[in-house]
Amino acid sequence: MNLLVLSQKDVEALLPMSECIDVMQAALAATSRGDAVLPLRQMVWKSDRTGMVGLMPAYLGEPASLGLKVVSIFPGNEGTEFDSHQGVVMLFDTEHGTPLVVMDASSITAIRTAAVSGAATRALARPEAGDLAILGSGVQAASHLQAMAAVRPLRRVRVWSREAAHARAFAEAQAAHVRVALEPMSTPEAAVRDADLLCTTTAAPEPIVRGEWLAAGAHLNAIGACFPKTRELDTEAMARARLYVDRRESALHEAGDLLIPIQEGRLTEAHIVGELGELFLGRVPGRLDSSEITLFKSLGIAIEDLAAADHVLRKARAAGRGTSLRFGEPKTVHA
Repeated sequence: MNLLVLSQKDVEALLPMSECIDVMQAALAATSRGDAVLPLRQMVWKSDRTGMVGLMPAYLGEPASLGLKVVSIFPGNEGTEFDSHQGVVMLFDTEHGTPLVVMDASSITAIRTAAVSGAATRALARPEAGDLAILGSGVQAASHLQAMAAVRPLRRVRVWSREAAHARAFAEAQAAHVRVALEPMSTPEAAVRDADLLCTTTAAPEPIVRGEWLAAGAHLNAIGACFPKTRELDTEAMARARLYVDRRESALHEAGDLLIPIQEGRLTEAHIVGELGELFLGRVPGRLDSSEITLFKSLGIAIEDLAAADHVLRKARAAGRGTSLRFGEPKTVHA
């Protein structure tokens, strides 16, 4: 038996953003259709809470995929040579359980997270939206810039980071990837005011976006906060927006952006309009008018990793890419 190993460069070459957006839309539709098994992720923290490892297993019926992502999250890596998210995605044969592939999870996570936001933006943002604000300057900020450019013609891009130097460096580094100048901004408000597209990709534990700043008709993708006690958006921003999630169960267990306003008594679970998969299936309505504020609250679910990894594996096999390792020996069956 052979096990294929795919590096970060392999994944990046085999998973272009435009393809991944379509793969994510199909996977989320299958999940909302009931064609997936998806337990909540399990997390183990270091005793000082500076880092953790998460286990995200799943099964997807079509295309048949069985596997898991094991990922470490070390927020202190921001601004260093190390990604804040590192790990591997593994897929197993769905007939015999044979390990098929191990691939880099940093690239899978970066691309598929932004691709889901791209699919949400394609479905929910106004067709003419193109004034983009990005809060954050890390890996997800870069991948979200790519995803937004894939689904809407950008006419302006503003970026804010807690470190002004990081915002400037991001703007300079990403200028070659989009056909519009990136403008570093001194405050979150300056970035957000009048924007009709907004991506929050920070590790902020407290709100950095206030509802009073949001322009009518804007679409938001809230990415960074993924724990029950952290949030990037204040209660007013959540209350003003028409909310969609990748998965209800995950949002109601892990999304501080939603859970904190619920605990305050300002919102209820009913504030969730639907899952993205339900939107893609036509089971829930999308944007109702041009002045409405829409919001996708992302947590990232294992089905996204499996679907992306399955797509990469199929392309790697076709291209003869990756390193094949001998892994175990077939059993001898005696008559």
